[in-house]
Amino acid sequence: MSLLTTLTEEARLTLSNLTDAASDLAVPSVRLGVTGLARAGKTVFITALVHNLLHGGRLPVFQAAAGGRLAQARLQPQPDDAVPRFDYESHVAALVNDRIWPDSTRQVSELRLTLEFESAHFFSRQFGRGKIHIDLIDYPGEWLLDLPLLSKSYAEFSASSIARARAANRSGLADDFLGILGNLDPDAPESEQDAQKLSSAFKGYLKSCREDAHALSMLPPGRFLMPGDLDGSPALTFAPLDIAADATQARTGTLRAMMERRYEAYKTHVIRPFFRNHFARLDRQIVLVDVLHALNAGPHAVSDLEAALGEVLTAFRPGKQSWLASILSRRIDRILFAATKADHLHRDDHDRLEAILRRLVAKGIEHAEFKGAEVEVLAMAAVRATREATVRHGGELLPAILGTPLPGEDVNGERYDGSTEIAMFPGDLPESPDRLFDMVESNTEKLDVASQGLESVSERRDRDLQFVRFRPPRLDQTAEGLTLSLPHIRLDRALQFLIGDHLA
Repeated sequence: MSLLTTLTEEARLTLSNLTDAASDLAVPSVRLGVTGLARAGKTVFITALVHNLLHGGRLPVFQAAAGGRLAQARLQPQPDDAVPRFDYESHVAALVNDRIWPDSTRQVSELRLTLEFESAHFFSRQFGRGKIHIDLIDYPGEWLLDLPLLSKSYAEFSASSIARARAANRSGLADDFLGILGNLDPDAPESEQDAQKLSSAFKGYLKSCREDAHALSMLPPGRFLMPGDLDGSPALTFAPLDIAADATQARTGTLRAMMERRYEAYKTHVIRPFFRNHFARLDRQIVLVDVLHALNAGPHAVSDLEAALGEVLTAFRPGKQSWLASILSRRIDRILFAATKADHLHRDDHDRLEAILRRLVAKGIEHAEFKGAEVEVLAMAAVRATREATVRHGGELLPAILGTPLPGEDVNGERYDGSTEIAMFPGDLPESPDRLFDMVESNTEKLDVASQGLESVSERRDRDLQFVRFRPPRLDQTAEGLTLSLPHIRLDRALQFLIGDHLA
């Protein structure tokens, strides 16, 4: 990115921050970014957070609620007229009434939740109740992978993309794309047909990488898998070419010049507006990570997830925040990394799951803390779909989880109808993540989920068993007929870290 472009972007951000600061004079606001790669549970997290605050959920670690200081929580009209509203009502109906998981995040959306509270300090309480807006910003984590492209030339993007496509774990998935690429001369005359054919093959390759069997995460450009209203536009009709990272400038009228022009258009019309209008205005950030999905897919998926998270973390703007500094340049002063679906494991393994995630994001944590931001890592389930129990197997008592698989889920050849509850033995994750990452780095030993103890009981010890997708829980009702809030694991701890200081 050129110096002139950088200065221009910073000037726009400063103006935007001044506007936000002016609107916060009456009621302060916290812009909380919620992101994560595919299937990490972003929509479920926001829905569960709002539902628990609106319905007085059990939140013992969230001090404002546990101490009876949280007086009221209510939804407010959407503050940004140009941003879609997060459809909380539909999502909570899917979870509570239909007991199905809501649709995944496909675009940026926003929801404003206003909290009224009593201060924990005697002097502050004399001025009446405090009030704060929590603006929840939901956006696909894949879009974060685009932000590092702002500082990469088309040649650098091409070289790194082709190198990944030719890697041992991807070459089979990229055969069609690499075959078409091999028959194209970057210096041949530009051709719309060639551009569309190569771009289509490249997108098909990225889509194959994301399938459950592979669960790969390094898939930029992120908008290629979520095109929205840009589908078919020239800005999304390009692909990497087989050129060196330090290649000289392309000749006008060539295929390479055409691809480079569209790559720059993608940065101008897709990446920069997202960065300027949404990402650069965040105060706090939670990054949801489906660690278990990567573990289940094998060492290549774990390695790819580590690389993707490393790229994502370079895009953040961490730093210690102050009132004066925030007026001119907003910084993310708290980042929470959460390993989701902790309800798929027994609680004795949650510390191990956290340790694996901490290892995955170690470099990002070091960078953020160096810049002055606070960082936390935890294992969490925003909606707990299972219960814990003890089962006897072969004369041995084993910790188990009980849950109802989604309709159509297949376990050892038995397909479930969505109404049958089963017991699963989650087993044990490695005591130390070192063994796991030694296997990932050597890439010589297949990371078998079952060999790590992730097996089921009742003869469900199939070595190829995938993690079962459970239905959301059936909510209990009080004697008065009131539906209780969605159960969770450590959602209250997440809330305390992300916004607790603002309600002190």
